[in-house]
Amino acid sequence: MSFLIIAPGLKVDSWIKQLRALEPRLDLRVWPQVGDPDEIEFALTWNHPPGEFNQYKNLKCIASLGAGVDHILRDPALPASVPVTRVVEASMAQSMSEYILLSVLNYCRHLHAYHKDQSRRKWQPRVPLPAHKIRIGILGLGQLGADAARKLCHLGFQVGGWSRTSRKIPGVSTFAGNEALDNFLSQTNILICLLPLTPATEGILNLTTFAKLPAGAYVINAARGAHLVEKDLLKALETGQISGACLDVFQIEPLPEDHPFWDHPQIVVTPHISSLTYPKAVAPQIVDNYNRVKSGKAPMHVVDIERGY
Repeated sequence: MSFLIIAPGLKVDSWIKQLRALEPRLDLRVWPQVGDPDEIEFALTWNHPPGEFNQYKNLKCIASLGAGVDHILRDPALPASVPVTRVVEASMAQSMSEYILLSVLNYCRHLHAYHKDQSRRKWQPRVPLPAHKIRIGILGLGQLGADAARKLCHLGFQVGGWSRTSRKIPGVSTFAGNEALDNFLSQTNILICLLPLTPATEGILNLTTFAKLPAGAYVINAARGAHLVEKDLLKALETGQISGACLDVFQIEPLPEDHPFWDHPQIVVTPHISSLTYPKAVAPQIVDNYNRVKSGKAPMHVVDIERGY
């Protein structure tokens, strides 16, 4: 049973090292050096070429190299009979929560403004925004969103969360379904997007959504660039409906050098680093799934293709 890594443009040396440390006899191949395609039964992938999987007639599992699977599901020729799995790893939730807390506190304690003041040698104290008066709303209450919500609660923020289906998290006001979205948005001073990218969530951060937030709300997007209509954010910043944004993901990555976000005084840009996949932490579950498939068992963390996560 051969194991194929398909990750164009991505350095996979660390993955090879960790996978072989756990399974020394693994028949591991790296695309495009595939060998006999009929021998490939397990594929670990990130941004594969569309239609690529159809040449592997005996493929039994397509495993995402990260928590997101939109890069797999957007392939119109994806073989319908092959299960797709995603990464579920505590270290990724911790990393994302750290990023979210950093972004929230940066806004509430005005650190972005102080950084600008420092460059101008300007001494200008500002009153912090008290946590207990700030209402934070998280779009998406999966593993990442739920962990961030709990940690924000511990800091004393008022935390709400919206999801497609009902969730219960102690200390968090939860909202579910399209009928509850407007109510959720109306109570949100800081909007955080941690949704999976699906046809239903693409472009959800738009002028219509922004208009339903209290005036001067702040936006944090650490999910996918396609969630945000970028021109709509610029318009909302211009009118003051949105006071600022922290963005880790973009429609085009790397962010083009001439993109207006780079120089915008109200936008913080980071290069898609909110929750990185660490091969040493993730490799054990990948190898476990490989061995499960090899022995005829169903893999863990299988994605619902219709829902997109």
